[in-house]
Amino acid sequence: MTKIITVMNLKGGSGKTTTTAFLAHAYAAQGESVLIVDADEQGSVLHWSSVAGWEIPTIGKPVPKLHTLLGGIIGDRFDRVIIDTPPLDEKAGVVYGALRAADMVLVPMAPSIVEFERLPDVWNAIEEAQSFRNDDIGSAVVLNRTIPNASSTQVIGDLIRGDGHRVLTTTIPRREAIAQAFGAPITAFFGHDQVAIELDKKEVLK
Repeated sequence: MTKIITVMNLKGGSGKTTTTAFLAHAYAAQGESVLIVDADEQGSVLHWSSVAGWEIPTIGKPVPKLHTLLGGIIGDRFDRVIIDTPPLDEKAGVVYGALRAADMVLVPMAPSIVEFERLPDVWNAIEEAQSFRNDDIGSAVVLNRTIPNASSTQVIGDLIRGDGHRVLTTTIPRREAIAQAFGAPITAFFGHDQVAIELDKKEVLK
């Protein structure tokens, strides 16, 4: 059965496209058949796929009713579909369609108070999409651009967990190789392979 992961956040520059690209390649490296859907009209991940010659099929669908179209597009050909979305505050209709299609929503963000304070709008959007579904939409935060031994990673993670939301134990480091990866083939995962594994595990509530 196909599993659909929607990568979203309120704002641009949070690492959605990079997360989509690396996560898709991590699943492919695990032997899964993967489709990337670029739902952002800027088409960044679609362009990256083209110039880098990815073997993973990538299509552009920046449309509000993606949830009604996706079944006919993917059929039963893919194990995993990863959707890259535009910023919620710019293209809410498109993002809601991607949320309604999702089995899991992955929220990439840096461990900062500024990004933490934007999260309520993210949770509200997921909750609204959930109201149209009979099954649960899972969600998780992955902290990116983290600095080794920085207290901010633990502090922000604990704040999010304290609000009742899941934060992956895997974090993505601040690395120049990640920042400069756009347009190049993806040959290393920088922790996204562990994100892929962790996303498929049920959260253990404590």
